Amino acid sequence: MFIDYVTLMLINMAGALATLAVFLWQDTDKEAGKIWAPAFGISGTVAAVCGFAMIFTWPLPKPYNIPFGEMSVFLGILFLGTSWALAKGWNLQPLGIYSFFAGVAAVLLGIRIIDLSLTQSPALAGAGFILTGMGGVFAGLIIWLHKIKPLRIIGATVLLIAAAIWALIGYMAYWMHMIPPA
Repeated sequence: MFIDYVTLMLINMAGALATLAVFLWQDTDKEAGKIWAPAFGISGTVAAVCGFAMIFTWPLPKPYNIPFGEMSVFLGILFLGTSWALAKGWNLQPLGIYSFFAGVAAVLLGIRIIDLSLTQSPALAGAGFILTGMGGVFAGLIIWLHKIKPLRIIGATVLLIAAAIWALIGYMAYWMHMIPPA
């Protein structure tokens, strides 16, 4: 039996990116940042567990496990690291270095999804990967220059657009996957 949990992964990613966007928008100090740790931990756990399950069991056809599974692992580990750092009051800049490389991979995959016309909506999915990846690429810079409010707002806006794309794709997938039994 085919088991597809991409819908869970998509809505989790939408929620995770929206959480990160609001976090960036607010520019919380280290003490106030601690209240954000559970939200990052929850979304990180779902992303890491689903991503690892996908890369080890390969449930999707052909190349889809790479962008959805591996990128979910990157997102999950980054969000778990963010949760831990926020709970401890640690600096987030080292996570920005790691997110740069994960972000570049997401941008590359987004371009490739569009190039190969993968998924039912390649332009939309590709844009989602590209925008999410750009969030990762520039996360370190935004964290480092967090006192520059327009930069935080631009970053948060990009993440909110990416979250909206993933929410749209995820909710459409829920609708399409709910078919009556034969």
